[in-house]
Amino acid sequence: MNALVAPDGARTRLYRVLQYALILLMSASIVVPVVWVLLASMKTKGEFYGSPWTLPDGLHWQNFVDAFVDAQMGRYFLNSVLVTVLGLVLVLLVAVPAAYVIARVEFRGRRLVETGLMAGLFVNVNYIVVPIFLLLIGWDRALAAAAPDGFFIDNRAVLALVYAATSIPFTVYLLSNYLRTIPVDYEEAATLDGASRLRTMLRVIIPMAKPAVTTVVLFNFLSYWNDFIIALTLLPGEEKTLQVGLLNLMTAQRAAADYGRLYAGMVIVMVPVLIFYALIQKRLIEGIAAGGVKG
Repeated sequence: MNALVAPDGARTRLYRVLQYALILLMSASIVVPVVWVLLASMKTKGEFYGSPWTLPDGLHWQNFVDAFVDAQMGRYFLNSVLVTVLGLVLVLLVAVPAAYVIARVEFRGRRLVETGLMAGLFVNVNYIVVPIFLLLIGWDRALAAAAPDGFFIDNRAVLALVYAATSIPFTVYLLSNYLRTIPVDYEEAATLDGASRLRTMLRVIIPMAKPAVTTVVLFNFLSYWNDFIIALTLLPGEEKTLQVGLLNLMTAQRAAADYGRLYAGMVIVMVPVLIFYALIQKRLIEGIAAGGVKG
């Protein structure tokens, strides 16, 4: 009997060893480049001519000061924060009520609306950025008498609006599917207590849909923050976002062989994403676990 069980136990242990090894390898492939960039951002200009894997002699914070002030990364950082936060607010203001109506309210044309939103999932916004740019240029020309300097192009609020509009299909699709899993008993109880549909949505349904809301906030945040093509196209002037500013910094610092500023700029781009994910991951995992238990 033991002879028959031993091979299965050996295979199980081998499987676990390979599983842990794969997890460690994947973790290292993510952690090592991040740590390397953090260390490189602390090096002086002369330290880059030696081995790239040596530790910095000290914490050279001047790279961050130069990147923030001289390379205007601080200005671009504020632009990215403004555009990202405004885009998230706009998409949630539109997508949450729309998802609730699609999931809970029967109305004529509901199937057509759902089909249109699902079709929007297959449209890559990078492929339509040129038509959007030409549309906004046309609107600026139409308003040339009232706004000779233009309004729609090189406008951070318009960029946030484009972000929100192009992410509505995904956001509504994910939220509406989650809302369908919430029993209608809660809404019926709220209705018996005299709550309106709007109050029921705000006080009952949305708090129960926090896992889905957290998920769409995370995905949309990453999409807005890391965007390059749309920001480069719609903000051709001085008010650039952090990703576009990083490209300019890379071009300038490569020519000057000052890689400390370059890596400092990369850290400025990465750190907000890491902080945001660290703050939101607990609620995200708890929500996923709760959803799995409910199912």
